[in-house]
Amino acid sequence: MSQTATQRRTEPAGIDTVLLAVDTEDEDRTKRLTEEAIDVAAPVDAEITLLHVFTEEEFDEAREALAVDDQSEASTPDAVATRHTTTRTISKALSAADVDHEIRGAVGTHSTGIVAVAEDVGADRILVGGRNRSPTGKAVFGSVAQDVMLTAPCPVTFVRADTK
Repeated sequence: MSQTATQRRTEPAGIDTVLLAVDTEDEDRTKRLTEEAIDVAAPVDAEITLLHVFTEEEFDEAREALAVDDQSEASTPDAVATRHTTTRTISKALSAADVDHEIRGAVGTHSTGIVAVAEDVGADRILVGGRNRSPTGKAVFGSVAQDVMLTAPCPVTFVRADTK
C-alpha cells in the first residue's frame, strides 16, 4: 500500500459543512451557539448552514410579526429565517468572524427538520442548543436535541445554555 493511501485511510475526515440549528427559543443562547459554531468552523474553514426550524404556528406568527404577505416571495421559510432576530444576530457575528455561512429555513417538527436539512447539505457536524431538563421534563415535553442525536447522519454537539 502506498504512503498516500495509508495517509488517506488514517487521516480523520474533514469538516466542510456545519449545521447550526436554532429556533425561536434560542434567542437567549445566541452568544454561546455562535461562539461554538465559530470554534468548530473557523479553524477548518468550514461553511455554516444556519438553520431556523419553525413549527407551522411559529412560522405563521413570524410572518405576521414581520408583516409578510403569505403569498409573496418574502414568505418562504428561507426568507423568513433570514429576517428572524435569532438568525440575523448570529449571521452578523459569523460575518464579523469571517466565517462563510448561508441561512436556511424549514417548517415542521424541529428534530425532523434539522435532520432533513443536515442530510440535504451534507453536514459533517450539527450544533443544537438546549437547556438542562430533568428526566421527567424530557419525558413530558420531549427533547429536540435528543431526537437529533439519535437520528442525525453525522455527529451532534449539544450547546448548553449559559448557567447563571
